[in-house]
Amino acid sequence: QVQVVESGGGLVQPGGSLRLSCTVSGRISLINAMGWFRQAPGEERELVAVITNSGSTRYAGSVKGRFIISSDNAENTVYLQMNSLKPEDTAVYYCNAPLRPGTGRGIPVDLEWGQGTQVTVSS
Repeated sequence: QVQVVESGGGLVQPGGSLRLSCTVSGRISLINAMGWFRQAPGEERELVAVITNSGSTRYAGSVKGRFIISSDNAENTVYLQMNSLKPEDTAVYYCNAPLRPGTGRGIPVDLEWGQGTQVTVSS
């Protein structure tokens, strides 16, 4: 069974940066892509960044140009570098394996959800 553990969240001022980490354990050989999702209070969870096994990436329009997703296959870890953070980026961030292309809401996933990591952008 594949499990994920997210870390790296915290409180940051607008314009600041954070790097999130997602460690994946278990039988990961059949996972084709990993993504970062976020869920703000009262809103549906949305997929904001994806990286495939071939290294291709895609981003939601709201984070494109500010967030960078990367992976270290040797360490089974996926990262999300978040720059120029805005208050509207405040959310709990999760990683998971999306089952279809695209970003946004309503994306089915392959794994059990982890605990997530809280990101708060506030002055």
